[in-house]
Amino acid sequence: MNRPPAVAGRFYPSDAKQLAKQVDEFATGGQEKISALGCVVPHAGYVYSGHVAGAVYSALRIPARCILIGPRHFPRGESMAILSKGSWQTPLGAVPIDTALAAELTDECPRLREDAVAHESEHSLEVQLPFLQRMAADFRFVPIVLGTDRYPVLEDLGRAVAKVVRAQADKVPIIASSDMNHYENDAITRLKDNRAIERILALDPRGLYDTVRSEGITMCGYAATVAMLVAVIELGAKKATLIRYATSGDINGELDKVVGYAGITIE
Repeated sequence: MNRPPAVAGRFYPSDAKQLAKQVDEFATGGQEKISALGCVVPHAGYVYSGHVAGAVYSALRIPARCILIGPRHFPRGESMAILSKGSWQTPLGAVPIDTALAAELTDECPRLREDAVAHESEHSLEVQLPFLQRMAADFRFVPIVLGTDRYPVLEDLGRAVAKVVRAQADKVPIIASSDMNHYENDAITRLKDNRAIERILALDPRGLYDTVRSEGITMCGYAATVAMLVAVIELGAKKATLIRYATSGDINGELDKVVGYAGITIE
């Protein structure tokens, strides 16, 4: 299938030149780039979280293939949905799905189900693509969205992803798409987000899972982040780094009801 963009013109510009300019402005870091095993990147509208996403992507060497895992915000489709054929369209052009890699993931994790419905309106992966398109030549990816939050299932997925990634001849980073706490005041959001970020930086997937649930942290992509953490630990991760943190209040000045955004790399 050729998936058309669902949120162009809302979450990011629909004009190709304007979009390329905005992405390039967000991803202007001059630091030495790293080859990360995984990362956490936000997925809100670019006006709010683009500077955080750009800080992460500008810190990375972006290879030609990656796995994107994010939340399924809408209650439609399979709870562990993958697409393994076709391409996704953005204003910058078509991004092909890595069919061979998707097939290996589906074989290793039978819970993954081919499902276009779960992906058709979902923004959590789509908003990552323009950054990746601008920073990697001949880029391919595998899209996975999750509507489940059962820890054993997330652990199984993470282990399957690690096994497949380990078998590749080239590097395949695992990108977890997630915003942080939603719609509480800025002070509470920063406090809650810090607790979740501490568990990510400690490379503690079970701790993140338990903290998010016990502390009432509305981190929409925590399931994706848990699966990513399980995978990178299996792949030998040693260090996680908080690249940038912000809230929507930093942009619009409205501190009574904010969303948090964290950008984290894992080596």
